Amino acid sequence: MQPIDRRTALLRLAAIGLAPMAFIPKVTANEFIKEIGELKPGEFTWHPDRSPHGPVAVVVSLPEQRVHVYRNGIRIAVSTCSTGKPGHETPTGVFTVLQKDKDHHSSTYNNAPMPNMNRLTWDGVALHAGKLPGYPASHGCVRLPMTFSAKLWTVTHVGTPVIIAGTHSDPWELTHPGMVLGAYAEDEFEHVVASLGDKPHPADWEEGQAYPIMTVVASTADRKIDLLEDGRVVAEGRLSIQGSSTPVGSHVLILKGAHAGSKGLAWQAISHHEHSGGSVAGADVTSQAIVSRLKSDDSFQHAMKERMHPGMVMIVTDTPLHADRRSGKDFVIMSSA
Repeated sequence: MQPIDRRTALLRLAAIGLAPMAFIPKVTANEFIKEIGELKPGEFTWHPDRSPHGPVAVVVSLPEQRVHVYRNGIRIAVSTCSTGKPGHETPTGVFTVLQKDKDHHSSTYNNAPMPNMNRLTWDGVALHAGKLPGYPASHGCVRLPMTFSAKLWTVTHVGTPVIIAGTHSDPWELTHPGMVLGAYAEDEFEHVVASLGDKPHPADWEEGQAYPIMTVVASTADRKIDLLEDGRVVAEGRLSIQGSSTPVGSHVLILKGAHAGSKGLAWQAISHHEHSGGSVAGADVTSQAIVSRLKSDDSFQHAMKERMHPGMVMIVTDTPLHADRRSGKDFVIMSSA
């Protein structure tokens, strides 16, 4: 077997966005790393060691038929997938994992096996292992290679955000002084620290613990913001938009925790658009352009401070929150169906 030199290995890593490491082991000719676009149906990459800890987010790219897995803002895996076929399209939008079942069987499709299931809606959309013909072929679910689905199942948790979209950005860092959604006050950082306390991230919850998963949904179209606890609305507030008339866009923010440098909060952010080629605001967007433009009333801010935890997801959307775009306790922002 002919070895590949270190320089060639580094170039191939760079081609798929992998950061060079201090030491690259010898790579043999039949172990070369493929570019993401060259993955054939059923193939995937899996490098969890690139980011062993931190919040996980999953992005399903419909036009690419790829699933991207990010941990702490770093891509650790990419897989081929098969999404919904015409007449049974996979809905686009922001979802969170509602339920996990390693040995799930469909109650809708003749008890069909759906191994390593991460449920996204209660009416039948999920990530799970299945056939991968190389094109959209499911009844709305996102089918994954069996081995990849098993690996993915080990890093997700109830509440993990899953973005299904036509265009997306890689995750980027966002820090904001004080609490979000309110005017900054000098003593707010103490409130931030006190609010988070020693609350663990959902990924660190021990079996049997029943901490509620919190999600914030802010709609600039409705000028409304909701706080959901395990999918149930527990607080509603008014939302005002500061500054220019430029749309805020669609973003998913995952709370990392208190940030001493900014005297506020640190977030992982992913921007997205439902359509392929749609305008996506990425890492060049500052917190001033997103979070700092959003303000809510005092009662909502108080409710959020009381319940926030590391791993809390805040969804910012220019989409209205009316019934045909949000499916009850699923708290799904569906751009299309």
